[in-house]
Amino acid sequence: MTEDGQDAQDEGRPRHPLTGRAESTIQARLLTRLRDDGPLSRTQLADSLEVSRTTIAVEVGRLGELGLVHEVGPAASRGGRRSTIVDLHPDLVFVGISIGATGMTVGLTDGRLAVRAQRSCASDVREGPEGVLECAVALARELLAEIGVERPVGAGIGVPGPVDFDRGISVSPPIMPGWDGYPVRDVVSRALGCPALLDNDVNVLAAGELHAGVARSSRDFLFVKIGTGIGCGLVVDGRVYRGVDGCAGDIGHIRVEETGPTCACGNAGCLEAFAGGAAVARDATTAARSGRSPGLATLLAERGVLTAADVGQAATHGDAVALELVRESGRRVGQVLASLVSFVNPGLIVIGGGLTGVGHSLLAEIRSVTYRRSLPLATGNLPIVLSELGDEGGVIGAARLISSSVYAAG
Repeated sequence: MTEDGQDAQDEGRPRHPLTGRAESTIQARLLTRLRDDGPLSRTQLADSLEVSRTTIAVEVGRLGELGLVHEVGPAASRGGRRSTIVDLHPDLVFVGISIGATGMTVGLTDGRLAVRAQRSCASDVREGPEGVLECAVALARELLAEIGVERPVGAGIGVPGPVDFDRGISVSPPIMPGWDGYPVRDVVSRALGCPALLDNDVNVLAAGELHAGVARSSRDFLFVKIGTGIGCGLVVDGRVYRGVDGCAGDIGHIRVEETGPTCACGNAGCLEAFAGGAAVARDATTAARSGRSPGLATLLAERGVLTAADVGQAATHGDAVALELVRESGRRVGQVLASLVSFVNPGLIVIGGGLTGVGHSLLAEIRSVTYRRSLPLATGNLPIVLSELGDEGGVIGAARLISSSVYAAG
């Protein structure tokens, strides 16, 4: 089909805001099905999408011309004329950029979001968006060069703060000075020469769990990230719920005490100020300097600064103060999750983030408090588990974010 012929067929169809191509509901569903279920025959696609085989043939032809799908051979015979297997094109590459408070992971995935290459490095969001994004783009270009791809199909980005999803900017992020209003999406899009989307890092991680993690078979779950800060991604009926202004799930700034440490948001008594990684490190430093914990004091003397990982190491070696700090963090998180469980009634809670590396005692305390303080009906069949994806979760989730939009463009 000629380009003019395609344009004539597409006349009157709405245009996708990222790519400018005409949108097709059938094409979006077809591409998403191939992404999530793998190669399928034309017959299987027609049956699962509940459209005619002729329609599938036409749409596969269009998507083939766009370089999004290809045919990989005949399907197994079921009697009569054999169908053809269709798969996403092997040259499809998405960039996933997962930026945290103290580090980032950049990776490349194929069209089905399997990670092809990945690299992590230390970074500090407090240094401002220009340097952090320059590093992220440089890593992406290095990985693209390694696999021999000049330009990706799209890029997804996650950042540790509130996001205006439609505008692709950070909005008043408490721990990200200089990022407020910065056009993160557009900067990355121009640098990599492809469509891009920006979301909160916890929403991105939740999307990664939905696609490839322990939540693959759950359509309603909470993903709780406990790192430098604390956040929660809500997945409802298989979709990330962002709220009206994009700040749904910002549980780190729920007040758990009327008074307490000052939070990065400026308020006092927030969950994050008591239980986040930075808070655990702060309290550990105080304990080390006061002589309450010889183990933490030794680590502080050796390293000059304590991190939440150091607290976990000390707890693993039997340091009573470190163990109590970990348990107190879990207790605070469980206190908030108990309220969420009674309100949302999820089918699963997944715990991720850097603080999960401190040991099993954190998860045990979260489970204990959540189960004890929630209604029995809501927790009778409620697993609370650790994420198994690690750094890949952010890459896969960011790639899923942009892939859903690109595929919707058909």
